[in-house]
Amino acid sequence: MISEKQAPNRFPLNPSSLVKIAITGPESTGKSTLASQLAHHYGAPWVPEYARTYLDSLGRAYEASDLEAIARGQLALWKAEAEKNPPLLFLDTELLVLKIWSEHAYDEVAPFIVKELRKQDVDLYLFMDIDLPWQPDPQREHPHLRQFFHDWYRRELEQLGVPFVEISGSADERLRNAIRAVDQVLHP
Repeated sequence: MISEKQAPNRFPLNPSSLVKIAITGPESTGKSTLASQLAHHYGAPWVPEYARTYLDSLGRAYEASDLEAIARGQLALWKAEAEKNPPLLFLDTELLVLKIWSEHAYDEVAPFIVKELRKQDVDLYLFMDIDLPWQPDPQREHPHLRQFFHDWYRRELEQLGVPFVEISGSADERLRNAIRAVDQVLHP
């Protein structure tokens, strides 16, 4: 199933500019898998989720200040990949993930995350539905709050006024739906 919300004046894109597609949504919704599959399909680079590497090497429980460090690391990875001048770039997660994570865990968000989220120049968000089974992972925290977070992401995307397409269905359906959405951005 695909449902769309498009911000005004965002399409069509300038064909000479870098097209950025961000995959966003709650935990355990297939963001990394889809980012990798899309990168393979289009022969384009993708930027993995920096938080996983950061948390794996942390050696302690994360704190509020770590979320800003993760945001800075994620942006550094994006910048490094964008400087290679690809025509298309897939972003596995983005700063909305960190904003929601921070608000839920700490009832506050670092001003840096808010500022950079507002500047985040993404051409399309692929918003992942929660219709896949939960996959346990040591870094995942809220299997019982999937609908809560899904609704929160939707509200935030709508408030940001950014173009997004909700991606749902089986793994194969998700990939087909995502390709269809990306193709609409690439060839309006």
